[in-house]
Amino acid sequence: MKYRKLGNTGLNVSALSFGASSLGGVFRDVRRDEGIRTVHTAIDMGINLIDVSPYYGLTKAETVLGEALRAIPRDRYILSTKAGRYGQDEFDFSKKRVIDSAEESMRRLGTDYLDILLLHDIEFGSLEQVVEEGIPALEQLKTSGKIRFFGVSGLPLKIFEAVLSRTALDVILSYCHYSLNDTTLLGLLPLLERQGTGLINASPLSMGLLSNRDVPDWHPAGEDIKAACRRAAEHCRSKGADIAKLAVQFSTADERIPTTLVSTATPENIRNNILWPEEPMDESLLREVLDILKPVDGATWPSGRPEWGGDPAGRIGGRFQ
Repeated sequence: MKYRKLGNTGLNVSALSFGASSLGGVFRDVRRDEGIRTVHTAIDMGINLIDVSPYYGLTKAETVLGEALRAIPRDRYILSTKAGRYGQDEFDFSKKRVIDSAEESMRRLGTDYLDILLLHDIEFGSLEQVVEEGIPALEQLKTSGKIRFFGVSGLPLKIFEAVLSRTALDVILSYCHYSLNDTTLLGLLPLLERQGTGLINASPLSMGLLSNRDVPDWHPAGEDIKAACRRAAEHCRSKGADIAKLAVQFSTADERIPTTLVSTATPENIRNNILWPEEPMDESLLREVLDILKPVDGATWPSGRPEWGGDPAGRIGGRFQ
């Protein structure tokens, strides 16, 4: 496993990290023992960053993860969770709720401190509340020693520019913007580097677009994106290859991306995800897949409140919000 520096935090994080959303049964029903074995497999094979949220499975993911981590020494993993999102349409970035949420998460996770705490999907909250209440809550938690580092997460790239223009962040978590079909996250790197902000990239499979399984009905991508990704997956199959493998290899290859989160609750799947980046990438297949995906390169979908800015169609000046 390769390890890379996470901004100015001083943390060295595994190039592949574990997204524990799957432990909450967000993709399928998961047996607790299977989820726990997956966590143990990930750590035993070198993953040291684990990310979760009270939203995933409505606290189930945190609860199962807490059980899995009981037998693991605390210094063997870097633990990240979130605050501010608690249901499909339940968001609260007020100072008191963020502080209370951190305490609740620590109890579920069986720890007296969090390495990273992120405000979750901030584009669904008020910009003013996020900046004037949510961030100060994180700063207070950091000062008290309850958390080591803090930041925000969300889909539109514009939200990170908006917050970083008003305050410093230790870390951000971006998803679906550094994968085979969308590398627009690279445009944010100069800003992050200038400010010393660490980057966690999530969802190298674009929430299931880049896999051999049927895309879930809830996926917000437009049909043009889904169709192009289907063609790319079919092309890989015709060459005896798995597009998921190529996607994980691609997203973890760039040294400028410190870590990429993958989520699964199957020991075999996490083992494969960890081993894939150790194998040489098929450069010829990569070029062919990128050519298939070129018509939708960088295409995304709208997310959150209009007050954060951005175009309803998701495109502004080559940047996708």
